[in-house]
Amino acid sequence: MNVTPLAPSRDLDPKPHTENHSVPAGLIFQLVELVKRWNVPPAELLDGLELPEVSLGEVHTRVPLAAYVEAVDRARRLTGEPGLGFCMGLEMRASAFGHFGFAAMSAATVREAIELAVQFAPILSTALGLRLRVESGVASLIVDEHADLGPVRDVLIIARLAGLWRIALALTGRDLRGTAEMAIPEPAYHARFAHLVPPARYDQPTNRIVMTEGALDVPLIMADPTAFRLAREQCDEAIELEALSLGGRLVRSARQLIGKPEGGFRSLDEVASALHMSSRTLKRKLARQGTSITTLLREERRDRALLLLRSPGVPIEEVADRLGYWSPQNFARAFRQWTGTTPAAYRRSHVNRAAS
Repeated sequence: MNVTPLAPSRDLDPKPHTENHSVPAGLIFQLVELVKRWNVPPAELLDGLELPEVSLGEVHTRVPLAAYVEAVDRARRLTGEPGLGFCMGLEMRASAFGHFGFAAMSAATVREAIELAVQFAPILSTALGLRLRVESGVASLIVDEHADLGPVRDVLIIARLAGLWRIALALTGRDLRGTAEMAIPEPAYHARFAHLVPPARYDQPTNRIVMTEGALDVPLIMADPTAFRLAREQCDEAIELEALSLGGRLVRSARQLIGKPEGGFRSLDEVASALHMSSRTLKRKLARQGTSITTLLREERRDRALLLLRSPGVPIEEVADRLGYWSPQNFARAFRQWTGTTPAAYRRSHVNRAAS
C-alpha cells in the first residue's frame, strides 16, 4: 500500500548535546595504551580532563563523551597521526568490552553476534548506535550518529567501522568481504591504510558496513551456547540500557514499528498506539532524543533504498513501490535529496564497483 511521501532532506535533525552521552572507561585505557607507541605518557594525554573521580578500572565507570572527544583530539595532536581512527579500529578486540565482548565471542553466528551488538550498543557508546537491515540478499550494519562528535568525527567513525570489521575477522577466522561506507569526506590519509581494511567509500548517505546476507550465517570460531547465555545474562544485570541510552529504547522501538511486516509504513498515530501512548507524548519524548517520526521514517526509507538498489534484479519502479512512493519520479527526487545522485546512477556505480 502506498503512502504519501514525506519531503526528505539530507540535513540531520539537531543531535543531543555531547555532554548527554558517555562511553565506557575502558576506551580511555585503550587510548592510553595506543598512544604509548608514540611515547606519549598517560599524564600528558589525560591532564586536565574531566574524568570520574572513581577508578577508571571499575566495570560500570562511564566517561562523559565530551572528555573522551577531547582525549582523542589530544591524542591525534600529540602523536601527529591524522589516521588515528584506523589505528584505534585495527587494535579493537571483543574481549576489551567485558561481559558484552565475551557474549559476542560465544555467539553461534555473525547474525547472533550483530543482534547482540545492536541491543547493547550503548555499552560501547551512547553516541553511536547500531542497526541491522537486510533487503533482497544484502545486509547492512548501520552506525547512527546520536551526538556531535566535533573535531574527531572522522576518527570515531573510522574507528567504529574498522573495529567492527577487525572483530568479525577475529571471531570468524575469515574475511566476510564487506565494504565500508562513510558519511564523511575521504581523508588524505586513507591511502596509507587502504591495504589493511575493507574497501571503503566516502561521502555516502550513511555510515555502514555492507555484506551479503549469507555472511550473517557464518559460524563463529568460539561459539558456545552456555557461555553465550551466561555472558548475556551478566550484560543484562550489569547495565540498564534505558538509563544509558537516554531513551534510546523508545527510539529503537519506534523505528522497529514504523515498517509494517506486510510492507508499507505506519503513521505517527499507529506507532504511538502500538507503544501505548498518545501521539503528542510520543512526539515530545522523541524530540528529547533529537529525533522524530518523520526523521525515523526518512532514515528507514533511505536505508532500505540503499540496500534494494544494490540488487540489480529489483527494478527501480519496484523499489519506489516498496518504499511507499506514488511514482518512481517522486522516489528519484527524494533519493537525490538523500544522496545527491539518482537511483539509477547509484545502482550503476555500485554494480560497476562490485564487478571490478
